Formats: sequence, C-alpha cells, structure tokens
Amino acid sequence: MNISEKNVTITSGGKKLNRSETKLYIIGAGFAGQMIADDIKRKKIFGKVTAFLDDDKNLIGTDIDGIPVLGPIDDIALVLSPAPTDKAIIAIPTASVERIRAIYESLKKSGFEKIKILPAISQVVNETARLVQAREIDPLDILGRTPVTISLKESLAYLRGKRVLITGAGGSIGSELSRQLLSGGAERLYLFGHGENSIYQIDRELRLLQQEGVGEAASIVPIIGDMKDREYIRYIIKQTKCDAIFHCAAYKHVPMMEENPVAAVENNVFGTKNLLDAALEFNVKKFVLISTDKAVQPVSVYGASKYLCEKLLLQASEKAKKSQSFMFARFGNVLGSRGSILPLFMEQIKNGGPVTVTDPQMERYFMTIPEACSLVLQIGGVGVNGESYLLDMGEPIKIKDLAEQIIKFSGLEVGKDIEIKYTGARKGERLTEPLWLEEENPEPTSFPKVLRLENAALKGFSLDETLEKLKEVCFAKDGEADFKVYRNSEKLKSILSDAIPSLKEFYEKQGQR
Repeated sequence: MNISEKNVTITSGGKKLNRSETKLYIIGAGFAGQMIADDIKRKKIFGKVTAFLDDDKNLIGTDIDGIPVLGPIDDIALVLSPAPTDKAIIAIPTASVERIRAIYESLKKSGFEKIKILPAISQVVNETARLVQAREIDPLDILGRTPVTISLKESLAYLRGKRVLITGAGGSIGSELSRQLLSGGAERLYLFGHGENSIYQIDRELRLLQQEGVGEAASIVPIIGDMKDREYIRYIIKQTKCDAIFHCAAYKHVPMMEENPVAAVENNVFGTKNLLDAALEFNVKKFVLISTDKAVQPVSVYGASKYLCEKLLLQASEKAKKSQSFMFARFGNVLGSRGSILPLFMEQIKNGGPVTVTDPQMERYFMTIPEACSLVLQIGGVGVNGESYLLDMGEPIKIKDLAEQIIKFSGLEVGKDIEIKYTGARKGERLTEPLWLEEENPEPTSFPKVLRLENAALKGFSLDETLEKLKEVCFAKDGEADFKVYRNSEKLKSILSDAIPSLKEFYEKQGQR
C-alpha cells in the first residue's frame, strides 16, 4: 500500500482505486463487514464497495473477494478525500464506544458526510449482519460506556417456539425488544399498542428485516387495542395463548402527566392491573414489567403510577401458579427514547439553538436502548417469580455535560455556535433520581449489569383500598359519572399523596398538589 501526501494515490496489490465513481467504504473487514459487502454486491443498487478499512496487520494489503483492505483505519481515513456522495459504513460490532468515537472523528475529519453503523455484537453475533441493519450514526454510538455484550441466541433460548406479547410495541423500548426477539426463535410475536401508526411502523420494519434474512421465521401479529379495556385485554390474552408478556406500555412524560394525572393512573395503573389479572387467569408463564427509577420515592404522578405498578406486580406474583413467573426490571433513563432529551437536543441544535437544560446540577443515569432491552430479555429467562431486578446503570451523567457532548458531536462549539439555556426544573422533576431504596439492598447476580433487589414492604396504606379510591376518580360508576369525583385531578393527587409520603412532601414543598 502506498500513500502520497500531496496528490493522494492509494494502491493495494498493484490496483489503483478510481476516484471518479461513487464509493462505499466498509470500516472493518471481519465477518460483519464481509457480509455487508456481499449484500451490497448482490443487490447492485447501493453503489460499489471501493475498500475495506481495518487495523489488522494480517489483513492490510490483502484483497477480500476483489476488494482491497487498507489500513490502519485512522491513517487511511485522513487521506481519502471522499466525494459528497461517498459513504462509510462502520461494521465492527465488537468495537468499544471509545473506538467507535475515534473512528467517527477520523471519518469526519476526512470529510465523510454520510456515515452509517451496524448494531452492537448482540444483534449480529449469530453472523446474520445485513445492510438493512445499518443506520445513520448518532450520539448514542459515541457517548457513555461500552454496552455489555449478551448473546441473543443464548439469552433468548427460553422463548424458542413460544408466543410472546409486547405491549407498547411501537414505543422506543417495545420496538427494540421486538427487533431483538426476532432473533430469538419465538414462534409468534404479538405487537400490541394503542397507536396505529407506531404499530404499523414496527410491524413493517420487522417484516423487512425478515425479508432481508435477519432473524428467524416468527409470525408477526400486530394488535391495536387499549389496555384500559379490561374485557378486551382478557379476550386478547385468552385468544393469543401467549407464553410471555413484556409490558412496556405506559404514559411516561413527567410534566405532561402532571397536567393529566387521571390519564396517567387510568392507563398505567389500571391498564397494568388488567394485564396482570388476565395473565394470572389464562396461565401466562412469564410476565416482565418495565419499571423506572422514578418509582423510587416518587415525586410525580408518573412515578407514583409506576410505584403502584411494581406493587401490583409483586401482589400478582403471590397469586401465581408454580409454573408462572412475575417480575419487574427497573432502570433509569434510556438514551434516544421518544420524548427523551437526546432527540430534543438534536432538534434544538438543528434549529440553531439554544439547547435547553433545566438545571446545571441535574443529573440522570443513562443506558442505551439496545443494552437495556438485552438485559430485560435476559432477566425474563433467569428471573425468579416475585423477585425484583435493577439494571446497573453505571455512574450518573450531568445533563449539562450530555448537552455539551451532543453539540460537539454535531461539529459545533458551545457558546460560539450553540448556546445552552437553563430553564429551571419542571413539574414533577428533581435534580437526582435514586435507583433504589436503602432497604431494597441491591446485590449482584451472576449476570453482568443485573442486580437483585429485596422487596420493600408496603407501608402506611392498603394497595387494594387505594385502588378502589382511585377507581372512583378514573371510571364512571355503572355508566354514571359523579362529577365531584370523576376525573377530579386534585382528588386523585390527594389519594396518591396520602398513600405515598414522598409525593406528599414534594407537593408541599412546591406549594402545589
């Protein structure tokens, strides 16, 4: 391989690379990169692979199926001078976040405007990498820590040949669970959701992935419905004969739920109860509830609703048959979910700023969506009935620091190109979010990043009595609404505050209810 600094000429095995045609560069000449190259050659519509870039000294200077391997990656990237139409595809699914960040920076310095990346090793470990899996690189790929690697083939063995229902399948967590489940050998995937468009999108995506050879031959069944409809939920669970339920559906936006507290409780609490009751009645073997750090000493209606969901799950576990397992997985924020700060920051940067941060001291625990979903699926296989699990989120990150990193990712400078504006905490928000109560005493399990919690005893209120009081607010009795109680937000917040001291204390400090 020869590189001339002034008038760049790149040769490999005596071949001169033609600069007049649109080029595709695959970063990584391993099995994933080679499969992507084969995919591109077979389809003949995405351009021509000009070269692999790799750091392996044993590969540099060789050809793979007629495609030269150039390297090291960082050195070669800096002298490529790509045309605006040229593309780079990072196909190193085992690479650390730090290495991906370095490669990305080298490609950007080189002038690449179009950079795609394959998903993490957990999704291609069975050597099924396809071009359709590549997506535009985003801040998630270069921020935070390197996700834990989990083999989907091994962790999803318990679902092989089973029927799996995902609620909220069109949402960020539900859709990623669905993608990963596609590789798990399930007989059937039921995509349950309230939003027609979001379910249509994930249904279409999964079918396209299958068409391109990703995953296995699971039947995909989209189901539009409302989990608040108790009889409909009983009908769905009975008819689908599902073996496992991953319950992701919830109203999640904290300030929005403070403005619509009845809707939050009606959907999150009573929707979850409907699912749990039906799962018990029709002998669903696995039930995994997706919970949140906001359920710990909650200070918002959303947090309180998820706190009650956790307690309902544990109550259901006490009624479960020996063949059934009910558990919840709690974790903090996931980077990139709909309504989260990452898409908001990207939109604000695109519009020229400012990027809005509530408080310079506000911090949160973060994890990528694929990693969180892989761990949740693993918990579903190894979890024990009635036990609670917590994902190890690492160290908390200041929102201000995250904003600065995303601005830098966008090729801009804080203060010069984009301003950061502090707006103050919104309703239901606090500066830090604890992941557990002291008495829950998280302990490591034999699985990386999965902790087991001791179930905290219910104190100060009766779950069933509280639900009865909330039901009067959320639902009209015998078809007739008592408008002194029905949909009365203040009444509902009063009931929640009486049951949950942390919520009452927070509202009193804020001078609100």
